[in-house]
Amino acid sequence: MVRTILKEVKEYKRASFATPVFMILEVLMETLIPFLMASIIDHGVNAGDIRHIYKTGGLMIVAASIGLLAGMAGGRFGAKASAGLAKNLRESMFNHIQTFSFSNIDKFSTAGLVTRMTTDITNIQNAYQMVLRMAMRAPSSMICALFMAFTINSRLASIYLVAVIFLAIILFFILRHATRYFRMAFPKYDEMNASIQENVSAIRVVKAYVREEHETNKFRQASENIYRIFIKAEHNVIVNAPLMQFTVYTCIILISWIGAKMIVASSLTTGELMSLLAYCMNILMSLMMLSMVFVMISMSTASMERISEVLGEQSDLANPAQPVMEVADGSISFRHVDFSYKKDSREPVLKDINLEIRSGETIGIIGGTGSAKTSLVSLISRLYDVTDGEVLVGGKNVKDYDMETLRNQVSVVLQSNVLFSGTIYENLRWGNKDATDEECQEACRLACADDFIRSFPKGYDTYIEQGGNNVSGGQKQRLCIARALLKKPKILILDDSTSAVDTATDARIRRAFREDIPDTTKLIIAQRISSVQDADRIIVMEEGQVHGFGTHEELLSSNEIYREVYESQTKGGGDFDEKAGEL
Repeated sequence: MVRTILKEVKEYKRASFATPVFMILEVLMETLIPFLMASIIDHGVNAGDIRHIYKTGGLMIVAASIGLLAGMAGGRFGAKASAGLAKNLRESMFNHIQTFSFSNIDKFSTAGLVTRMTTDITNIQNAYQMVLRMAMRAPSSMICALFMAFTINSRLASIYLVAVIFLAIILFFILRHATRYFRMAFPKYDEMNASIQENVSAIRVVKAYVREEHETNKFRQASENIYRIFIKAEHNVIVNAPLMQFTVYTCIILISWIGAKMIVASSLTTGELMSLLAYCMNILMSLMMLSMVFVMISMSTASMERISEVLGEQSDLANPAQPVMEVADGSISFRHVDFSYKKDSREPVLKDINLEIRSGETIGIIGGTGSAKTSLVSLISRLYDVTDGEVLVGGKNVKDYDMETLRNQVSVVLQSNVLFSGTIYENLRWGNKDATDEECQEACRLACADDFIRSFPKGYDTYIEQGGNNVSGGQKQRLCIARALLKKPKILILDDSTSAVDTATDARIRRAFREDIPDTTKLIIAQRISSVQDADRIIVMEEGQVHGFGTHEELLSSNEIYREVYESQTKGGGDFDEKAGEL
């Protein structure tokens, strides 16, 4: 886990190395100052030697200046190294997520991934900076202070050593309990972020149904869950500071009492006692800093586990050793295909699918909700891999292709149409980044989107808000179809992508496809039989199996499900999820 995170230090190794070096230099200078101060008191003030005071005072100024500069350099390099690690972690996580298959993405929630790339990485950034600075400075300062204390008087210094060992044991038990609560807290962050994301993305529905109070209560509950867990963690951690202060001040009282007796007995000088007390404060501050470091590390441990989980996730899909780089045509074959979203599923989503689709055909796909229509077409562009059997495109197994090559030739308009922030031109060029304005406009004409685009004051330069909230559902669908057409694919898949347009516009889109892209294989998933009845052939899906495959006329005469739904839709406007006997 730690190795996975530290691999992302990369170009910031020098800054990571320089930070502790400068921190140790700062500690050495700070440790030297009490020793010089003792010399001024014993050999300058008490002896009345003004020259020694000036000389030693000058050395103190030099030591303080070097310590100041070293501290500034350590802070600068520490900030650079920690911020660089956070930057590299975010980039690695984002780039790694892009390689995930749909099945990999299904393992993580959207809110969970966002939390890991923000809150968790920030925790690691803060912990790394504290490790580079405080985790080097505090032990070094404590060791140097103890060494100097033992050099001055080992009897008094033993009090410090006993106190340090005692506090280290107490700190271990405190953090052991606190870490458990920190591990519980971060999944709760995921839940809270999920609540926020859902509320903001569906704010129009929330307001339409006057559910603001319900959403507020749901968010409050998620926020209070985090609050309660952190309170439990802090109840453990909060004991640390007062306990440390009590222990160290007890040491000061003991040293002052014993030291005063030793001064009277002439076995200790006043300057040495002053130095010992100064070193006591160094040890106090070092212990306080160490406790902060350990608290931060205990918090970041949970974050490191969550980030390592994402970085360690290997994509289920990979290119073969020698991938095929060209798709010959748009022919599609399913040969004894079984498919499950989870490998340990008892019942497959698709069962023994056998289909042969010729290049350039228009194929309709209809079926009730949950009949696995979307699952079927997802296998063509290898968004998922089959569990058993094989899918062929252009005569070759989809697993033999370079995935980018395959997906560039299989253009998919998904059920959930997504537009991105930017102009209409910028959204269209997701299909082809090098498309000219004329090519964009031609694609929009085929998708029946050109008319409504030109009605906007800025036309194709109209800015689309996040998620496409400033265009209607039908307009969004047509823009997504145009975007897919710009790829000039050999296979075009429309997954219920004209459900929000009127039947006349739907017919115009299908006619444009038939006349202008006759060589492209078109698969159209629909609930309305009118959207697919003029297709070359139609697939009827039922419970993950092909229940029928033929032309509209053939299915009317031979397929009971198709005939019942056709009659229900032509007579009473029913849909594919309503059987005729239930109307």
